[in-house]
Amino acid sequence: MTDPVPPSQLRVSDAERALVETRLRRAVEVGQLELGEFDQRAALTWAARTRADLAAVTADLGPLPPPEMTAASRQDVRAHVFSDTGGGTAMRVLSTIWVCAFVVNVVTWGAVSLGTGDLVFPWPLFVLSPGAVLLTLYLVGIGRPRR
Repeated sequence: MTDPVPPSQLRVSDAERALVETRLRRAVEVGQLELGEFDQRAALTWAARTRADLAAVTADLGPLPPPEMTAASRQDVRAHVFSDTGGGTAMRVLSTIWVCAFVVNVVTWGAVSLGTGDLVFPWPLFVLSPGAVLLTLYLVGIGRPRR
């Protein structure tokens, strides 16, 4: 019977090589490697046959620092009013239509009131009820992103 192959001598796949190359790219981003070193190590990564060969490429690299939360990424997290689900898309579309209809009604009412020189009945108030329905649905949780 043959002896089992030690884990360090197992052959590696292209997927494992790609993971190591991604780790090397991240090391360049945080300043652990220079571009010249990255090129050399990437070539060694794709030439590696065993897990031991692959481990040697990153053996002297320390752990990566956690990714920083930049102001742009924080703003991007807050910028999502609606979720990316079907309910969020529906709420986004319906809210956009409602806002446009309300604005058109208010502008038209204002123009008619200014044109006649008298305040006419504020019919844009009738357009508030669909907006109230949309707000209620949003507050219930339809289309709202999960935090």
